[in-house]
Amino acid sequence: MQSATDDIVSGIMGRWAAAFSRLDAKALASLYSKNAFFFGSNPNFYRGNDGVQAYFEGLPRWQSPSVQFTDVRTAQAAADLINVAGTATFTVEKDAEPLIVKITWVIVREDGEWKIVSHHVSSNTPLIKQ
Repeated sequence: MQSATDDIVSGIMGRWAAAFSRLDAKALASLYSKNAFFFGSNPNFYRGNDGVQAYFEGLPRWQSPSVQFTDVRTAQAAADLINVAGTATFTVEKDAEPLIVKITWVIVREDGEWKIVSHHVSSNTPLIKQ
């Protein structure tokens, strides 16, 4: 059974995926808090809506980008705060190997809307053998 928290996260992921498929930097940035911290696929740190928009504007103009979110876990950490973890599989060109990353978001209610306030991706490949 899907919870209200899952519905909120699913809605944001759907809008995120749709905007990413168009490489619409402005639409993607609108999903983030004005106080957002953002670590994406490059080593740079981005902050706020302008930083997030700059990150997405700097991506290559792929022909057919898409993303699929799987193994998504959500937790309502406080009344206005949701913690999210999952896997994001990015396909950017038709025959290219997908880029699979672990992704975490913190989502906050800001001015009555749910916004991503923290975005972090990391390698899905183990960095340390245990």
